[in-house]
Amino acid sequence: MTKKLAIKNRIDPTEMVLNDKLICLNRVSKVVKGGKRLSFSALVVAGDGNGHVGIGTGKSAEVPDAINKAGAVARKNLMKITLSGTTIPYEITVKYGAAKVLLKPASPGTGIIAGGSVRAVVEAAGIKDILTKSLGSANKINVAKATLLGLSQLKNTKEQIARRRGIIIEAPEAVEVADV
Repeated sequence: MTKKLAIKNRIDPTEMVLNDKLICLNRVSKVVKGGKRLSFSALVVAGDGNGHVGIGTGKSAEVPDAINKAGAVARKNLMKITLSGTTIPYEITVKYGAAKVLLKPASPGTGIIAGGSVRAVVEAAGIKDILTKSLGSANKINVAKATLLGLSQLKNTKEQIARRRGIIIEAPEAVEVADV
């Protein structure tokens, strides 16, 4: 059974500085009575490099229109990723369709050991050190969705342990400075 990507909390992209990166561009054709009708399909990843990332696909008769549509969808589907310094908190294996992706945390200075769609999604999320392996299908769209699904499932381990033990962690409040 495959898992669907679910956006729980919508993130407003208007106040963020997002970088769009084209992962793949496909020429697709539809056979009609008069011949073949060509169009283009684009897969774009958008991220701020600080834990927010989203992917989107767009389709149009012109290449720039397809890329713009995919970028708009990617910005609409942004999600927050849990980071642990410059890497991820723990190892995770995720399956989306026939694509299977392994994501492992790495020590500082390792860099991004990834290829293709996984690299683009991880770089857009702002992860600096990670080890990955794409298993199963090489379909770029499903590999990107599997990577995003895996990153979205990551939780902060300290917060999870505290929640299970019944400890309430409060966010540090801003300290007001009195005018003298």
